Order: sequence, then structure tokens, then C-alpha cells
Amino acid sequence: MTHGFDSDYWDQHWQDRAGGPGSMAGAPPHPYLARELAGLVPGTALDAGCGAGAEALWLAEHGWQVTAADISAAALARAAVRAAASAAGDRVRWVEADLGVWEPDTAFDLVTTHYAHPAGPQLAFYDRLASWVAPGGTLLVVGHRHTHGHGDGPPAEASVTAAAVTARLDDAGWRVVTAEEPQRTLPGGHGRRLDDVVVRATRRS
Repeated sequence: MTHGFDSDYWDQHWQDRAGGPGSMAGAPPHPYLARELAGLVPGTALDAGCGAGAEALWLAEHGWQVTAADISAAALARAAVRAAASAAGDRVRWVEADLGVWEPDTAFDLVTTHYAHPAGPQLAFYDRLASWVAPGGTLLVVGHRHTHGHGDGPPAEASVTAAAVTARLDDAGWRVVTAEEPQRTLPGGHGRRLDDVVVRATRRS
């Protein structure tokens, strides 16, 4: 099935998941964030496709100054509720934006994205994110790995492989630190398994 991944799609996505079992509106930040960023000195960060804000607020609580952007007003409304309850909420600037056309006015020490799917090609979206990383900064991509035979998995156009992502990062400009395809089971997700792609790379100064 092909998805448009436009603002209407994502608003409906978040409205459908407002409360109840499996809701992402109150979900914790993805576990790869803490693991991959543990050794970094906090600076400026962009959370691209921030959803309900779990990752953006985690970054803020750990000293980052965060710009959190998402195409969905419904998602950002939920993020605002979470931010109001967080002591670090004032360290996040929330932006409603289509990341396929939006351009930030600065580069960032960290650009991260977790399961964000644009209306355009997935790998081209990662190219855009990479271009917003400052020299010496970090790109952290967490995405879905396409697997055959999983009827409830992500659509093919929203899925990538670690090799496909790292192939876009030329050796002259980037040092790849992590390129993995881990599997994990969602806590409280009735045993649902996720096939992930995790790529972390440092832009050479």
C-alpha cells in the first residue's frame, strides 16, 4: 500500500492514536537516543519529525537546545502538553513544518530523526537532514528496515537498510560510527517486533 505521508495523513495518524493501548502520545523516547548520544557534549539539536516530542524533550532534559519540527499540528499539540509538564520544556522550539521543503536558518550540532516518513523518497529526506549538520556535528537516523512477510510492518517506501543510508554519506565528508539493523520488542506492545535501522555519523570538520 502506498501512503501519501502528507499533513492530512499524519494528523489522522496522531488523532487515531490519541490515548488507549499502543498510543504513542505518551510513549517514552526511543532507546537508541541515550545509547548513541551518551558521549556527546550537548549543543544545538534538530529533532526532525518530532511527533509527540519524547525525543526532543529527552534531549532538552540532557542539556541540548532543541528545534523540534513536525508536519502534524495534531502531533505538536500533544508535544505541547508534554512540554508543559517538563522542566526543560523551555529549551525546545516547536516548529510546524513540511521537512521536504522547510529550510532551517542554521546548522545544528545534532540532527536526529526517528521513524519520520516524508511525502518524498526516504533516502532523499535523509540527504536533506545530513546537509543541516554542522562541521563536527552528528547525524542520527533511526528508521524502519523493510522485511518481507510482515503484514503489519511499514510500507516499502518508508523502509531502508543501513547500507543504503551509509552509502549516501561519502567518506570524505563523514565518519560512520554506527550502522546497525537491530530488532527489538515493544514494551507493552503485545510482543510486536520492530526491525530497525540505526545509523550515526559524524560530519568531518
